[in-house]
Amino acid sequence: MTMPTLLPPQLINPLLLQMIAMLPLLITSATAILVMLFIAVRRNHWWNATLTVTGLNLALFSVVWVGLIVHTVGPVQVTPLIVVDGFSCLYMALVLGATLACATLCHAYMEGFPGNKEEMYLLLSISALGALVLVCCHNLASLFIGLELLSVPIYGMIAYAFRLQKSLEAGLKYMLLSAAASAFMLFGMALLYADCGSLDFSQLGQDMSMGIKNPVELAGLAMMLVGFGFKLSLAPFHLWTPDVYEGAPAPVSAYLASVSKLAIFAVFTRFLIFSQAVHSGLLLHVLAVLAIVSIAIGNLLALMQNNIKRLLGYSSIAHFGYLLIALMAGAISFEVVSVYLVTYVISTLAAFGVVTLMSSPYQGKDADALHEYRGLFWRRPFLTAVLTVSMLSLAGIPMTAGFIGKFYIVLGGIFAEGTDFGNLWVWSLLAALVAGSAVGLFYYLRVVTTLFLPSAGMRRYDAPRDWGRRFGGVMVLALAALTLIVGLYPQPVLDVIRLSGETPRHAGSQQVHYR
Repeated sequence: MTMPTLLPPQLINPLLLQMIAMLPLLITSATAILVMLFIAVRRNHWWNATLTVTGLNLALFSVVWVGLIVHTVGPVQVTPLIVVDGFSCLYMALVLGATLACATLCHAYMEGFPGNKEEMYLLLSISALGALVLVCCHNLASLFIGLELLSVPIYGMIAYAFRLQKSLEAGLKYMLLSAAASAFMLFGMALLYADCGSLDFSQLGQDMSMGIKNPVELAGLAMMLVGFGFKLSLAPFHLWTPDVYEGAPAPVSAYLASVSKLAIFAVFTRFLIFSQAVHSGLLLHVLAVLAIVSIAIGNLLALMQNNIKRLLGYSSIAHFGYLLIALMAGAISFEVVSVYLVTYVISTLAAFGVVTLMSSPYQGKDADALHEYRGLFWRRPFLTAVLTVSMLSLAGIPMTAGFIGKFYIVLGGIFAEGTDFGNLWVWSLLAALVAGSAVGLFYYLRVVTTLFLPSAGMRRYDAPRDWGRRFGGVMVLALAALTLIVGLYPQPVLDVIRLSGETPRHAGSQQVHYR
């Protein structure tokens, strides 16, 4: 797959180039400001939702232009904190696409909300901006800024339905635990800076290239790993996940499970690769243990859940355990991680989309108990089809996107054999992947079979009869179709991912730095 060339790099003004590279962030920032001004002038749910979706669409389209520029001239460094390259463009597109899906779900969900609705879109836009900063950051300072910009609006989003005790409790719990995790990460950054004298990922990589033997570096990396472990809900830092997923409004749970984790895992991958930490034998073994524990705990606890949001929360713990295996795939780790994240985000958004539509318009408690989906096939067959496809994809069944993701992880594990990792560890991780997938198949199919059972004598939660004509209905149907298309014909997605990891091929390519 080739990309068209644009102007030769010597004909592009460096300042203009940096402004173009920052377009997705600038448009998202402008969207948040405009939403805030619209709220101040006049409250109107439809106008604020439309403005948010329009701004995010413009930012998403700008990523394509930025990608063409980056492919022509190479990575563009905008200040020492942010680098826009192929990696950034791929993940900016994923973040904005997933945020658009969540904004669409928010509109369907918030229609019947009995309080102010418009601030949800302001918080969503600001949090999305933090996610964009994260996927572009190349410095510990911008990492922390992006992380807080992503996380702080989420506190309010989780507790938005504050009249419900579970929502308020989930928001407070996430805020307190997230603050503790941020403190660990900040202290770890301070230790790395004290030892290496730099916050830049590449400079840290030069210092760690000979191995990580200094106790200060080890302590710094360990503390950062605690922070990342919490944000990604890796075991044993996962205790917030089920309670927050259950208490948060359904579209916010979708955002947490997709955009938030996508952005954080992207910067985690960049940090490990550029800082050379991924070549540390000790860190690899720690990540391997975290992967196995996360897969085991996530899948085993999901078996006992009768709440679909808690079930998806526990299963996400297992999925990010699988992604840790992908990080150890040596030279192809970027491609393996990207493929799996794409398939996971599509499937997760489709599943939470059904939960959101079942709970829309806002009617107090979300329709998240498994028995509330009993017999859904006989009332809403198309919604049943979407949830079935998403569950099968998360389980990794062939002909779905999830199968392609898990296949790539197995492929990556085979390539990792003989690298910095011992062969015994590689095959142990692959065995954990296979065993975890087998356990996961049980609880995913349990959800699917529930959809076809009769529901006599039970209170029925149901989506509005015109859900299919609404934007949320169109979106979940599109996600289900995309899940099947990627599972049957993944080549276009693989080509885009490979292209985003390539270096520019043009003779005149150069890295453009901040001036």
